[in-house]
Amino acid sequence: MMKSLMFGAALAVFSAPAFAQTPPPHFPADLSPAGVRAADDHLALEQVDGAEAMAFVAASNERALASLTGDRRYETFRQQAFDILSATDRIPSPSFLGDGIGNFWQDATNPKGVWRRTTLDSYRTDAPVWETLLDIDALAKSEGRDWVFKGAACLAPDETRCLISLSDGGKDAVVVREFDTTTKQWVADGFVLPEGKHRLSWLDRDTLLVATDFGPGTLTESGYPYIIKSLQRGQGLPDATEVYRGEQADGGYGVSASVYRDKEGAVEAVLFSRPIDTFRSETWQWVEGRATKLNLPSRVGVQGTMGSQLVFTLDEPWTLTTTTLPEGSLVMATLEMLRQADPVVSNNDPMVIFSPGSRQSLQDTAVMSDRIIAVVSDNVVGTLKVFTSSEEGVRHPVWRVTEVAVPANSAVGLGDSSKARGEVFVSRQGFLTPPTLSLIDAATGSIAALKSASAKFDASTHVTEQFEATSSDGTKIPYFVTRPREMSGPAPAILFGYGGFQVSFPPAYKPEMGKLWLENGGVFIQANIRGGGEFGPAWHQAALDGNRQLAFDDFAAVARDVQARGITSPKQLGIYGRSNGGVLTSVSVTQHPELFNAAVIESPLIDMLRYHEMPAGASWIGEYGDPRIPEEAAWIARYSAYQQLRPDTDYPRIYITTNTRDDRVHPGHSRKFAARLGQMGHDYLYFEDTAGGHSNDADPVANARRWARHYVYLSQQLMD
Repeated sequence: MMKSLMFGAALAVFSAPAFAQTPPPHFPADLSPAGVRAADDHLALEQVDGAEAMAFVAASNERALASLTGDRRYETFRQQAFDILSATDRIPSPSFLGDGIGNFWQDATNPKGVWRRTTLDSYRTDAPVWETLLDIDALAKSEGRDWVFKGAACLAPDETRCLISLSDGGKDAVVVREFDTTTKQWVADGFVLPEGKHRLSWLDRDTLLVATDFGPGTLTESGYPYIIKSLQRGQGLPDATEVYRGEQADGGYGVSASVYRDKEGAVEAVLFSRPIDTFRSETWQWVEGRATKLNLPSRVGVQGTMGSQLVFTLDEPWTLTTTTLPEGSLVMATLEMLRQADPVVSNNDPMVIFSPGSRQSLQDTAVMSDRIIAVVSDNVVGTLKVFTSSEEGVRHPVWRVTEVAVPANSAVGLGDSSKARGEVFVSRQGFLTPPTLSLIDAATGSIAALKSASAKFDASTHVTEQFEATSSDGTKIPYFVTRPREMSGPAPAILFGYGGFQVSFPPAYKPEMGKLWLENGGVFIQANIRGGGEFGPAWHQAALDGNRQLAFDDFAAVARDVQARGITSPKQLGIYGRSNGGVLTSVSVTQHPELFNAAVIESPLIDMLRYHEMPAGASWIGEYGDPRIPEEAAWIARYSAYQQLRPDTDYPRIYITTNTRDDRVHPGHSRKFAARLGQMGHDYLYFEDTAGGHSNDADPVANARRWARHYVYLSQQLMD
């Protein structure tokens, strides 16, 4: 429920930023790619391991560590974060593995982790008996590699043969090896793929469908594959048989093959996805060795199959003959109808299973044999629904919905699902409520509790509320505030946002934040700005391309609103964002430095006029626009923080941090922004870790240091 509580001043009227008429000193006179390059005096920092770049990193790291790790709070924060990240009473994240339960686990003894399994009955107990399948610490030591476990893809129905993905240092690119869970050994004649950004699916025990780097000319400009091949056991990649080809100019994250199966493991459909850009794609079905394009809209999310029927979500309205299905809907259609070039819509084919309201969105689904489990967000709060057909034996029956009771004002998430078992893992949590894990029986809709996480910080001192801010165009922007229950005036606060790629941020338990920030009297604010998926596709698309400024306006509106309510003040407000959130935070601090006194900008995109030049930036053109097109370069340039920095503006001391081995968002963004801040005489901190990749999932030891640095900086800026 929205609150009207006011701590102090009347709410301010927000207006869009007034852009200065005089261009910044490093603003390109010519916005063509050549002109942008000519105006960039820090291009050498884009060389990942270049001598000048690494010298800059070394000097910057020494300065940052002296300030951060030398702080009296650092060791306490580091130890507290490590205790949380390595705690043995965490809920082991489960996946279905054959007739048992699999889990990947990291702790103080095994910081790189072990992949292990147990039975469901044992998992239910307080002390499950685990059998180790693969010890990543031992493997890394024996092979002299900085291996990071990136997951296992196992062949249904028995799931004894698994493709293990291993990253060297945490990169997105992985080496793949075949593993046998019965022998707990690598398969002697098994599939092995060299390092790459692979897209893999099991077709059968001796066949993989592979999209990867097949040699020169087989990757898009973003570095992703556009060719799918069938790889037989014993074959090398050069001998694989091509089954589908997109085009080298394709955008997005590369082609992929998905194999959908029934509860017995039999193949129901093989689909190929060909991204045209970040969000638009073509969907093809592989039938009897031939790919046929399905008559689906370009903005669609395939959720699964039920026999000969496809279940999918619409990210745009879909018009067929006289019928228009609304965006955001969950839809079912027969594959036979979708294969027709000029489909005839009849007998409720296709049909809408669920269509969300204006403040709702479909967040997650699990397609079972005869029903669908779904999480629906209602004003950014999770609800759980089971959709079942009301009639047997009818091609497209009427669907009914059953609500499954979950705690109010919480985030609900679906974990792994099993058609064979008819079960789905479900998690529930809130900002002040530790996660609980349950198992839902799809056939009955009953939900049984499995595990409850212990509290990692004292939540009794704080309360969570939801408010709304009014953005520059009058749109109401929801946000959550977790604050001390007793407040006598403005308090130090962190404002978090993302606002991109249709990613939603519901209430979530953040134990490191709770321990290192809330327990010390801080406030945490989470803004659900446009660009995200909180209210479905329209909420995302409202901030695409030339409308990106609206996401920044939304964030500034929330900052102004919490200050007007007396929750915090400009001197006490800091912002945090990573990846796409780094676009948000770098722009926010350059457009509205008067609103903030701290900014943690992590693994960010910042140079938006050259982002497409740095791997794998071109894959995001569908989100941000194409700087090679003059009209689009013009509106990107108006917000791109790297070009908009000014020497005569009073910015707060900014903390920028990234990772040398981040092969998703290039470290050049962070390096160049930091270098330009220093060049203009602004105070800043820059730290670049040497391992971990974009996901920061290398090990809890490194992650504890990372969180300690963040909160030391925020405490220095906002609490001292």
